[in-house]
Amino acid sequence: MATLLYRAPWLFFGLFAGWIADRVDRRRLVLIANVLRMGVLSALTVFIVTDVVNVAVVLVAMFALGTAETFVDTGAHTLLPMLVDAKDLGVGNARLVFGRRAINDLIGPPIGAALFALGLAVPFVAQAVTIGLGAVLIGQLKASAPAEITAVDGIRADIKAGIRWLWHNPPIRTLAITVVLFNLTFGAMWPMLVLYSSERLGMGEVGFGLLLSAGAIGGVIGALAYDWLEAHFSLANLMRIGLAIETFTHLGLALSTVPVLSMLILGVFGVQTSVWGTISSTIRQRVVPENFQGRVDSVYSVGVFGGLVVGGVIGAVISGIWGVLAPFWFGFVGSALLITVLWRELGHIAHE
Repeated sequence: MATLLYRAPWLFFGLFAGWIADRVDRRRLVLIANVLRMGVLSALTVFIVTDVVNVAVVLVAMFALGTAETFVDTGAHTLLPMLVDAKDLGVGNARLVFGRRAINDLIGPPIGAALFALGLAVPFVAQAVTIGLGAVLIGQLKASAPAEITAVDGIRADIKAGIRWLWHNPPIRTLAITVVLFNLTFGAMWPMLVLYSSERLGMGEVGFGLLLSAGAIGGVIGALAYDWLEAHFSLANLMRIGLAIETFTHLGLALSTVPVLSMLILGVFGVQTSVWGTISSTIRQRVVPENFQGRVDSVYSVGVFGGLVVGGVIGAVISGIWGVLAPFWFGFVGSALLITVLWRELGHIAHE
C-alpha cells in the first residue's frame, strides 16, 4: 500500500503538474515542492519520535510525499533544456541518470538501513536535510531563459493542447506508445522478482536485494558509458539494441536457475535501462517546444506509470494461475512481438 500510494499521485496529478510546469517559474516550482516534501518528512519524524506513528500515518505521508515528488520531477525534467545546449542534452541526462542510479538505487538503501539501525526517525531526518540542500542548489541555478508563456485557455484546454501535440507528432507518439507497452511487460515481471529470488533461485532473504543491486550496478555502468556509446552508435541502433536486451532479459530470467547468471542478466538489463532512459529523455527535450515540455512530459510519465500499474495487475493474475515464471514468459513473448512491429519505427524516432 505504501508503494502504491507513493506512485498513485502521478495518475491523479501528473497532467496538472505538467500544466503548472509550463505556467510558472520551473525553478520556483521545484523549490516549493521540495520545501513541502521537507514539511511532510518533518511531520512524520515528529510522529515517530513521539511514538504515535501508525500504518495510517505512514500511508498518508507516502501519498503526500508522492504528490510533492510528482511536481518536483515534472519541473526538474523541464529545467535541463534551459541549462544546456541541445547537443549536450544526452550527456546532461546521462549525468542525472548516474546520480539517480548510483545514489538512489545503489548507495542509498544500505545507508538508509544503517541510519535506521541508529534510530527509527534518523533516515527521515537525513532525507529532509538532503532535500533541503537540494532545494538550495536548485534555487541557485541560472537558466538561460524562462519558458515562453502562452495565453492561458483554461487548465483543461491547456492540458488537451499538450496531449494533442504529443499525439500529432508521430515520432514522439510512437516513443510514448513504445514505452507504455514495454512497461506493461516489464511491470508484469518486475514485482515477481521477490518470489523469483526465493522460489526459483533459492537465494533466501537477501536474494531480492542482490538482484536489485546487480541491476543498479549495471545502471551506473550504463550512465557512465553513455558518452562513448552516443559517439560510436546511432541513437536508432542503441534503441534497438536496448529493446532487444529487455526482450531477452525476460527469456534469460525465465530459463535461469543459477543466481550468478540471473544477477549478470539483470546487470546487463541495468545498463540498458540507463541508456534507454537517457535517449528517451534527450529526444523529447530536443523535439518538444520549451513551452510544451511540462505538459508533454507529464502525459508521457502518466503513460509510463499507468503501464507499470496495469502490467503489475497482469503479472499478479497470470502468476496466480500459472506460477511465478508466467510473467517472465509473458514479458518475453510480448516484448518480442512489440520489437518486431517497432523495429523500423525506432529509426524514425531517432531521426526526429
